[in-house]
Amino acid sequence: MRFALGTSPSALGSENEDFAAAASGAAVLLDGAGVAGAETGCVHGVAWFSGTLGALLLRTLTARPAWSLAECLADSLRVVRSLHKDVCDLEYRASPTSTVVAVRARDGVLEHLVLGDSSLLLAERDGRSSVVTDRRLDEVGARLRGAVDELPTGSPEHAAALAEYRDALTSLRNRPDGFWIAGPDPLAAEHALTGTVPLDSLASVTLLSDGATRLVERFGLASWDEALAVLDSAGPDELIRRTREAEDSDPDGQRWPRGKAHDDATVLHWTLS
Repeated sequence: MRFALGTSPSALGSENEDFAAAASGAAVLLDGAGVAGAETGCVHGVAWFSGTLGALLLRTLTARPAWSLAECLADSLRVVRSLHKDVCDLEYRASPTSTVVAVRARDGVLEHLVLGDSSLLLAERDGRSSVVTDRRLDEVGARLRGAVDELPTGSPEHAAALAEYRDALTSLRNRPDGFWIAGPDPLAAEHALTGTVPLDSLASVTLLSDGATRLVERFGLASWDEALAVLDSAGPDELIRRTREAEDSDPDGQRWPRGKAHDDATVLHWTLS
């Protein structure tokens, strides 16, 4: 087994709110989320939340092999909550949250969990590949984006529309008619997408934050098979470099409408063969 990790903040000098780590037979990737420019109610911030939750989750995955991935996530969320409930307002509607992708090899299968809009790319030994992505956030977002996609990224008008969009999106967080994401409430773990795949059928497993899926999902400049070929031949850093190149070619979001011109991008590529 071999792990390759690449990560890049959205801008030079900015805090990277993604977190990824691996241990023997397990890996996690989290993409922290907040409401840009808004008070979070948390003195620690988004990067602290995603990093703390990610480290605890990876430890729980390896220390509690009999627990399901959802149980591991719920327990980790409870621990993180206990770490800052006395100093932070966890009922604040814009408190930090995070997507979660977690995988664990156990008893001849790969267990996986996906919550939020990060992705899991599964490459099989026979050449086929599949992607597991939680689309609920995208589906809710599509109903609310409105003017966000019609205005130049970075303009004052776009910033105002984006603030309204994010406020509306936050109101639908962790609700049955909205979407689910890791936050103060451990109940969110019960709504994660989970499954198993025979371990001996897999050639590689790749965890990606949504900033790293842009080349395929947002820009349409590569297929998943082409992205996988890049990962296998040149590694995560090259996939991120190509993503940045595409972003730089469209700084105003005219070709590819998006909330951020650049986003934190992280890829954890686990080769099994």
